Amino acid sequence: MKKKSSVLSKIYIILCFAFFYLPIIVTVIFSFNSSKSLSKFTGFSLRWYAALIQNNEMMSAVYVSVTIAILATVFSTFLGTITAIGLSRQRKVLKNAILTMNDVPILNPDIVTAIGWMLLFSSLGFNKGYLTMLLAHIGFSTPFVITSVYPKVRSLDPNLANAAMDLGATPYQALTKVIIPMIQPGIFAGALLAFTMSFDDFVISYFVTGNGVKNISIVVYNMTKRINPTINALSAIVVLLIILVLIGMRISRKTGAGEKVRGGKLVAVIIAAALVLVMLGGRAGISGTTSKRELRVYNAGEYVDPELLTEFEEEFDCKVIYETFESNEMLYTKILAGDTYDILIPSDYMIERLIDEDYLQPVDWSLISNADAINPDVLDRDYDPGNVYSVPYFWGSVGILYDTTVVDEEDLADGWDLLMNKKYAGNLYMYDSERDSFMIALKALGYSMNTADPDEIHEAYEWLVRQGQTMDVVYAGDDVIDNMISGNKAIAVVYSGDGAYIMAENEDLEFFEPEQGTNIWCDAMVITKDCQNTDLAHEYIDFFLREDVAARNTVYIGYSTAVLSVYESMQEEDFAGISAFTPRVDYEKDEVFHNQSTAVKKMFSELWTMVKSK
Repeated sequence: MKKKSSVLSKIYIILCFAFFYLPIIVTVIFSFNSSKSLSKFTGFSLRWYAALIQNNEMMSAVYVSVTIAILATVFSTFLGTITAIGLSRQRKVLKNAILTMNDVPILNPDIVTAIGWMLLFSSLGFNKGYLTMLLAHIGFSTPFVITSVYPKVRSLDPNLANAAMDLGATPYQALTKVIIPMIQPGIFAGALLAFTMSFDDFVISYFVTGNGVKNISIVVYNMTKRINPTINALSAIVVLLIILVLIGMRISRKTGAGEKVRGGKLVAVIIAAALVLVMLGGRAGISGTTSKRELRVYNAGEYVDPELLTEFEEEFDCKVIYETFESNEMLYTKILAGDTYDILIPSDYMIERLIDEDYLQPVDWSLISNADAINPDVLDRDYDPGNVYSVPYFWGSVGILYDTTVVDEEDLADGWDLLMNKKYAGNLYMYDSERDSFMIALKALGYSMNTADPDEIHEAYEWLVRQGQTMDVVYAGDDVIDNMISGNKAIAVVYSGDGAYIMAENEDLEFFEPEQGTNIWCDAMVITKDCQNTDLAHEYIDFFLREDVAARNTVYIGYSTAVLSVYESMQEEDFAGISAFTPRVDYEKDEVFHNQSTAVKKMFSELWTMVKSK
């Protein structure tokens, strides 16, 4: 009986460790994959490690993450330790009140904490960047240190410090020679927790940073917009470093080497290392002081060829501070919070909103020498009649990507109702987007995707609920790209540019836009009223309308460019035969999203939450 129990316990341990470590093992294995696929291993290669080393943005992010984590650990450990020691000498009522207050930021959702820090820095007029990220990390790490150190302080005999001073020690000596050595395990545990929290943080960092300063989490998140296996290479290196540190700690414990560096000496070593990193870290842009002209650009992640930014800087002798957002709503939140940029690249409906709320300045078309190169089909759209405020950047549509070996051609005549065909239940990805999902339902029902009629909107809601109940729908984000390349499902709702990329990697796939109509979207470059250098902003816009620049940018991104000659040549060359690269124009049932009223936004948001909860 005991033998059987022992075998079961071993199996349980093996399964637990497999559950914990299998994702890490898979990540490390695919860091050596010769192809871009994140799910199919095609051969051994070191290409992604080479790409990682050459990626200046990633190297800068590693510097930011490491220095922020070290400095935040030092300061939060110091603050947390002295606070914990001070609490032990306070009255019970005050002590309990402070400990309760200390628990609030620990239990608070990260997004709430992030918004709070962002609003605080904005209200104080802080220029967001390295300093604001560091202050926020110190702020959210310190409560964890207090929680780790205080139980150790509480377990001490309160008479120890008095006894030390009775024997001739000064208060400082009693603190450093008696109290701190005895609570050292709690201090180290708090420091380790603070470092982990800081190095790992994404949500708070994303909201409080600016001035082009990004940590690893932010860069990796932006890279996930498209398949980028350098993420795997970076992850493998981080895992290797952690393993080496753990091995070193085990060896030092066994040999006793760890006893040689204690207390204040260890803190001194950490502070010295952090200061060296800071002094060597000019590339991370802590101060950002430069005599060159600066241009602050805010764009979606993975939506420009980074080499073109470098070339623009060299050609115009300037510095581009380039930041990215995950959605138009995130862009709006940052603008509303007081962040300032020179150029924004939002989508049509957000441009309409920014115009209505007077955030933009008119474009001086006399400074745009390549204006004649723009495709007339993407000019003079409803969101900005006459293109007074916007210059088109990329455009496309929303359609259905399908596997020609699985989906019957005659079923395509159903248009959006193909997504309700029970023949393909469990074989479907819907794009995880509120407006696009409701667009599909509204178009399938014959309504405008910009409707404000509550009855039509609720009917669309019922359509989405029925789809979820009968089709076993999987709502996916950018991960749909690799999943469709790998053939995991037969049908997916995708943006045309993503469709073009996927089709280039999987020849069994095809793309079509249903006859009921779809969303024809356009992203455009706009200049804010806060722009500090309007001449440079116009030069930036003109640069990306140049034929050679637009061609390289189009190949990198995969969407339909606004430059007509490049758009036409790409149809014949790089994207020849890829239907997703040629979205239709001027089809009477196609529409562009308009800005919604507050009441309509609220209605859609509430119904979308209910759709996702079904």
